[in-house]
Amino acid sequence: MTTSYPWQAGTATGIGSYPGDDPAEALRVVFGELPELPHLPELPARGPGADMTGRTAALLVDMPIHVEPSGWRFSDRPGRDTARSRDHLARDLDVLEEVAGGHDGPFKIQVCGPWTLAATIELKHGDRALKDPGAVRDLAASLAEGAAAHVADVRRRLPAAEIVLQLDEPALPSALAGTVPTASGFSRLRAIEEPVAENTLRTVIEATDAFTIVHCCARNVPYALLRGAGAKAISVDLSLVPRRDDDALGETIDAGTGLLLGAVGATDTVLPSLQATAEPVRRLWRRLGFPPAQLARQVVITPACGMAGASPRHVREALKRCRDTARMIYEAAD
Repeated sequence: MTTSYPWQAGTATGIGSYPGDDPAEALRVVFGELPELPHLPELPARGPGADMTGRTAALLVDMPIHVEPSGWRFSDRPGRDTARSRDHLARDLDVLEEVAGGHDGPFKIQVCGPWTLAATIELKHGDRALKDPGAVRDLAASLAEGAAAHVADVRRRLPAAEIVLQLDEPALPSALAGTVPTASGFSRLRAIEEPVAENTLRTVIEATDAFTIVHCCARNVPYALLRGAGAKAISVDLSLVPRRDDDALGETIDAGTGLLLGAVGATDTVLPSLQATAEPVRRLWRRLGFPPAQLARQVVITPACGMAGASPRHVREALKRCRDTARMIYEAAD
């Protein structure tokens, strides 16, 4: 059972993406607003190669990709698009080292998970990689090697930090349900069996020695599968958690798995009061019957999802609200 977490009680963090195209400015905001658990911001506004799929594809070993009108597709050899993806990531890591090389607490990095990659990258003939079990196995093995190298690289740049790895799997529930569309959009790909999904995800999780979170900002989060694959924490959008998930959530909490709860709007909206922001988190905890003191230790407060579509002003307000909410929950339980 996981009972030790890299974060302190009363912690907040971000999910991943931010608006704008300046990595130094984004990092300053992250470290200013989320000092207990900062992370490497992703800036998809820079274009192809800075998006979730293209950014992670920069880590793949011997599996180059390029951009087609329909999206990302595997290539025979590395080209301009692969080089652009790698350049974006390299620049971000250089800036990280300059801005925060002395950081001595936990630090989170985000990588697209194998099932979401397989659902978004096309094979050379146009079908999604998800359609081909052999391609998925190759992709997972390549990602595992690349993610391990990425964790090691960040650790070299932040030698005093504890690296936390977040795998983004928004497409996993759709892959399990058989609702991922084919490349043409006229039909759906076959459902992935849960043991296959779990084993594939485990391949990537076990490749690194980082504390691993799986983020899934979709409905029907497969909590037991994620725990079985080795996730030490699970990140969800709190507004999408239905009562029917209570048993699965209770088992997850009872197992000691960390929870990152998206409690603050990720797009430009008027934020409710601090008390109103915290109440859904507390209500969920009370409903499940766990002690209040455990809430502040096991749960991290986050925005509902990535914030690439938000204004810079809302990003700052939302991150501050996450931090204030986490602190209030901690002080109330102390």
